[in-house]
Amino acid sequence: MEERTDILQNIRSFRQELAQCAKDPEHLPKLLVVTKNQPISSILTLQEAGISEIGENHLQEIVRKKAILGKYFAFHMIGRLQTNKINYIISNVSMVQSVDHFRYAELIHKKSQVAGIRMPILVQVNIGGEPQKAGVLPEDTEQLVRQCAKLSGIRVFGLMAMMPNVADLESLRPLFRSMRALYERLRSQAIDGVDVIELSMGMSGDWRIAAQEGATMVRVGSAIFGMRA
Repeated sequence: MEERTDILQNIRSFRQELAQCAKDPEHLPKLLVVTKNQPISSILTLQEAGISEIGENHLQEIVRKKAILGKYFAFHMIGRLQTNKINYIISNVSMVQSVDHFRYAELIHKKSQVAGIRMPILVQVNIGGEPQKAGVLPEDTEQLVRQCAKLSGIRVFGLMAMMPNVADLESLRPLFRSMRALYERLRSQAIDGVDVIELSMGMSGDWRIAAQEGATMVRVGSAIFGMRA
């Protein structure tokens, strides 16, 4: 009972602060709760706060949790993709946020066609240029989006980014601004078959700056559930 109360209070506090931080107070960023490593009981508590979409990094966790939680929540895949697991993604998620290469887009497209659906995706951008991280480089983003636009089994709804892990969070502000600028440039292109409406950026450590710099969605876990032991 205490854990449930803490989670609900954390959500209330988070939403209040998010409203204060948001670049556009009339259009607050969506809250995507990341449920990695969380028990089913804690995740179920999210329903009481009106949360119906959650994010997971690993497909195995999505499949396991959806068997229990699928009637309550839609799942977003936010982790690195693997070609041999694309088939399982189609039937288990409502959005793939981590498409960073045309080969993944093409595989999702083909599997989606077989399933008779059109999978919403975000293109993941490696805005920090980190070699160890997934993501298309900023200068190659528009080309990938245009390639994806030609595939009838998917639809691009915007961009996603993960920021570098740094001690000085304020040093990330230029990167968040660069992501917003890239998002706006894509919007201005009005590419056929693309709806640039989502800019998913900001996690539990840096979501405040992300909201200030124009995120339309923030992905947070420990800010809601607290730190896991």
